[in-house]
Amino acid sequence: MTETTTQQNAKETVEQKAPAAIPARATGARTSNGSRGGARGGSGAGRPGSAPRKGGAPSRGARGGAGFERVKPEFDNKLIQIRRVTRVVSGGRRFAFSVALVAGNRKGSVGVGIGKAADTAAAIEKATKNAKKNMIKVHLTNEMMIPHEVEAKESSARVMIMPAKGRGMVAGSSVRNVLELAGIKNVRAKIVSGSKNKLNNARAAIKALRQIRTVKSTKPTN
Repeated sequence: MTETTTQQNAKETVEQKAPAAIPARATGARTSNGSRGGARGGSGAGRPGSAPRKGGAPSRGARGGAGFERVKPEFDNKLIQIRRVTRVVSGGRRFAFSVALVAGNRKGSVGVGIGKAADTAAAIEKATKNAKKNMIKVHLTNEMMIPHEVEAKESSARVMIMPAKGRGMVAGSSVRNVLELAGIKNVRAKIVSGSKNKLNNARAAIKALRQIRTVKSTKPTN
C-alpha cells in the first residue's frame, strides 16, 4: 500500500509541473482544416493591399499620377566663347570666367550677350540676361527667309548674308549659330574678313540682320 501511495503522489507532482496545452490558434499553427490561426485573425488584417491606409491614402504600390514635366525655356542659347580671365590685385590674382553666347526663339528674335563671374554657371546666367536685353527682331518673309542681301562690319570682322532659296543653311563659325537661333532658312553667309574672333563675327551678323527691311519698305515710293 505504501508503494501505491508513493506512485500516485509522484504522478500528481508531474501533472502539476507540466505546462498547460497551448491552443493551435495562439501559436499560429495550422489547424485540422488547413487554415492558419494566430493573433492576426482570419480577416486578413495587416496584409498589403487588403485595406486602405489611415486617412484614405493610397498604398506605395498604387502611387500614380502624371510625371513631372520640365518646362521648355522661351529662348534657346548656344555658347560661342568661354575664357578664363585674370585680374591682378594687391593680394595676388583673381580668376573669373567670361562667357559669350547667342540666344534666340527660332522665330525671328535673336541676340548676343556676354557675362563674367567667378564660376561658369553665374557667367552663363549673366550672358543670357544680357542677350535678352540686346535682342532684335528680324524681318523675315513667310518662308522664314531674308528678303535681300545684307552686309555689316564689327571691329575687324566683316560678314555678308545672302538669301539662297532651296540651298538650306550655308554658314559657319558663330554666324551659323546666330542664323539658326533666329530661325532663318535657305540662307548663305560668308565671313569676308580673316578674323577668327567668334564674338565679333556674331556681333557683325546681328548688325547685318538689323539692316534687313521688309519687302514693302524696299519698294520705291512714288
